[in-house]
Amino acid sequence: MTSTTFEALPLAAPIQRVLRDLNYSTPSPIQAQAIPILLEGRDLLGCAQTGTGKTASFALPILQAIHERPKQMRSRKCRALVLAPTRELAGQVGKSFTTYGKHIDFSQTLVYGGVGQVPQVNAMKRGVDVLVATPGRLIDLIEQRHIDLSQVEFFVLDEVDRMLDMGFLRDVKKIVSMLPAKRQSLFFSATLANNIVELARTILKDPVQVSIQPETTTAENIEQQICFLDRQSKRPLLEQLLQGQKDAEHQKLTIVFSRTKHGANKLAKSLNSSGFSADAIHGNKSQAQREKALAKFKRGETPVLVATDVAARGVDVKDVGLVVNFDLPNEPEAYVHRIGRTARAGAEGRAVSFCSADELEYLREIEKTIRMPIPKWDDHNWHIESLAVSHLQGKSKSGGGQKRRQGGGGRSRGGSRGGNGGGSRSGGGGGSRSGSGGGASRGRRFSKSK
Repeated sequence: MTSTTFEALPLAAPIQRVLRDLNYSTPSPIQAQAIPILLEGRDLLGCAQTGTGKTASFALPILQAIHERPKQMRSRKCRALVLAPTRELAGQVGKSFTTYGKHIDFSQTLVYGGVGQVPQVNAMKRGVDVLVATPGRLIDLIEQRHIDLSQVEFFVLDEVDRMLDMGFLRDVKKIVSMLPAKRQSLFFSATLANNIVELARTILKDPVQVSIQPETTTAENIEQQICFLDRQSKRPLLEQLLQGQKDAEHQKLTIVFSRTKHGANKLAKSLNSSGFSADAIHGNKSQAQREKALAKFKRGETPVLVATDVAARGVDVKDVGLVVNFDLPNEPEAYVHRIGRTARAGAEGRAVSFCSADELEYLREIEKTIRMPIPKWDDHNWHIESLAVSHLQGKSKSGGGQKRRQGGGGRSRGGSRGGNGGGSRSGGGGGSRSGSGGGASRGRRFSKSK
């Protein structure tokens, strides 16, 4: 049995009050299934796409336990440990605990690198109910004897798939070895690949597995499109898309994905030179720089954010209307995470991916993983049909003899720059969201504003 409303869940009055204040009435599927299981004290292996409410799934039951069984924490110790792969995700989780625990007497602190450790050490001297940490800084402070995990009652591994992708497996195992045997352990991940399931078996005890959606599915309310073009044409097509966003009646935010940190910096600089306010966010930026960039992005002061995969994993902004894969990811699962930055909280979004000759193999792996072809968008001036054909034939051809389509076929009516956003929806006939072919009604401005 799963609850259809938050009111039906056996959560304490202070938590129910916050949920009402937030206008939360119906739990997401992962929340409806996971929360009752966790309230019973069971271990859990939970799988759901990004943006589906995984954080509330574990934060609410932990806050419930803290409220029902308050304890005076000893110095350097914590009751709940939440491990996250990045600083941004740790900050996002900490913010969620603060929000949901508004009317509960509890303490928490965040521990992550990139900032001075003194405030973190001072916070742990008093002991906390909830500790949200990244693996590296946590191990540093444990080895310096500033943190003691011997009283952890709740252990959460959040975004396990990303944790392993970033090479934290050894750190995770080291941290787990320091935890008490008697604890409740929770795994939450956007995917459930074999290596994640294997790790879960070594840490979880008789867990309940909740898998809301397969790891390969993309959200239905994201309009996906693929563009076949050469590498030199990526920037002008990106500028066409951004101009469409800029000209829209209700401008929404855009995230552009670059495969490398250097590429993100270079692209953000070139976009600013072309009149588009953009900033880059990646692992080489300081914590202060990243937080400043995210804050300006959320406020719409910098409507374009150029990001790498790791940095963008903690970006949770409702008003992202467009995601552009300037470089296709070499890990197909990353495609699902990337486009999941749009269409948050039930909204609609658009994801446009650029594919040059050297990325055809990446595209094949992505489509194999998501179990569907990405609709082609050729209604622009830089489409290379031979690349599209090569993709369909499953053969990668060199870029030497490819000819870009010129003139009438791809130009929107009126010849305006970018055809008012380049952006007609994919699909032949009626603008179907996932239609086939490259046909799109010409000159239609893409706008999902409501």
